[in-house]
Amino acid sequence: MTHDTADGCGVAFKLLKGIVQFVQTFFASTEITVKPNYQSKPDSRSQNMKSSQEIAHYFILSLLASSAVILGLFLLFFCRKKPVESEESLPAARISAQAYPSTDIDAATDGFNHRRIIGTGRLSTVYAAVLPGDQNPVAVKRIHPSLVLSNACFGFPSMLKTLSLAQHPNLVPILGFSQAPGERIIVMEFVGGMSLDYYLHENSDGAASVLDWSLRIMIAAGLARGLEYLHEGMAPNIVHGCFKSSNVLLDDKFRARVSDYGLSSLVANKKRVLVGHVDDEFWSDGRGEACKESDVYGFGVVLLELLTGRRAEEGLLVRWALPLIREMRFSELLDLRLARPSDDTRAIARLARVASACVNNSRKNRPTMSQLATILSNLEME
Repeated sequence: MTHDTADGCGVAFKLLKGIVQFVQTFFASTEITVKPNYQSKPDSRSQNMKSSQEIAHYFILSLLASSAVILGLFLLFFCRKKPVESEESLPAARISAQAYPSTDIDAATDGFNHRRIIGTGRLSTVYAAVLPGDQNPVAVKRIHPSLVLSNACFGFPSMLKTLSLAQHPNLVPILGFSQAPGERIIVMEFVGGMSLDYYLHENSDGAASVLDWSLRIMIAAGLARGLEYLHEGMAPNIVHGCFKSSNVLLDDKFRARVSDYGLSSLVANKKRVLVGHVDDEFWSDGRGEACKESDVYGFGVVLLELLTGRRAEEGLLVRWALPLIREMRFSELLDLRLARPSDDTRAIARLARVASACVNNSRKNRPTMSQLATILSNLEME
């Protein structure tokens, strides 16, 4: 029951109680007498006055009775006591990132043993680890020392505590952090699968062929929902700032999980990292400020990668793909490693048009992630 409904029920109950008390008082104070037949006929004017009073009394009683019925029905249908929700049915409270002692991180990674490395990039090296007293594996992201020394990690604890509040099925949640002189560590949930970049572009073992067209549409819809949550479901809103296929992990069910959101401020030399994944406006002010619209552009680039199987490569993918989409030459656009869709190809055409809307428009004309999530979720269900 909502707060407003509860207030209305209280008022209705008080009114009904007041009506009942008034009626009881009315009958208690009203004397009803029966006159015998042999009594002389009363004065006509007095009789008319008495009749008028009786009519008024009956009218008031009828009005009160009607009001009581209406209030009773309201109480019956809207104010019935509803079962109290169990603790299990209530949404889980958001808990900010835990601060781990550096000794725990060192023990979990065997002193950052190279055998535990599961990934590396311009931001960090990632280690598979199990923290002391916990049986669940985690991913330990060790920020490169050069970034730590360059003061890129200023405000690190407060930033991680804010980012860790983001909880969504299509995100890789941040569990905790650690810091020491010259060290900045991010502890994240362990996702057993590989990155989307690996499946699409590291095809020496045929990984790309695993992602058929239905899976690629499912991945696109999941990514849209994850970014929508960051943009609209968090307060304050979170801009990813570095959205690309290497920052997307696929779990054992090929569910897309967005990683490294909100960490772009830690990246040095952003041009080398982001060229081809952000729009021209990103560089126009000379500072490389990320925004929701630049995330939408990066999302469109990832859609083109899903469609074509090609790397972004400094904007060449966008310039190559857009004319083909405008001219509806989809057979030349699609990933050649996969067979053409045997069923209706309209879903692929719609995916291509969505990608075009993300990368071809100016910022003010781009769709929002909420709009994209709705479109792609509907496409996923078709």
